Amino acid sequence: MISNAYAQLTGGDAGFMGLLPIVLMFVLLYFLMIRPQMKRAKEHKQMVEALQKGDEVVTGGGVVGRISEMGEAFVSLEIAPNTVISVQRAAVQTLLPKGTMKSLK
Repeated sequence: MISNAYAQLTGGDAGFMGLLPIVLMFVLLYFLMIRPQMKRAKEHKQMVEALQKGDEVVTGGGVVGRISEMGEAFVSLEIAPNTVISVQRAAVQTLLPKGTMKSLK
């Protein structure tokens, strides 16, 4: 009444074939998520290092301003005449083309 059960695969291939889908998922995850994020982080770091006095920028909070002073960790942004705020260099999100602030007013 009860028949014998036989394994389908025998030998060393069974272990590798079982891990293959997991390995493929990690490879796919790397190319679709991790690699593009590392590329964006590298581009942002280069942009932050290249900032200069007088550049017009947007911060992570959406504040638009012109860099008036540069420090090691902070930059001073002039967001309006005689109004200066300090933000972390890493908070600078985007470098704007020159003259953008005048067109926003």
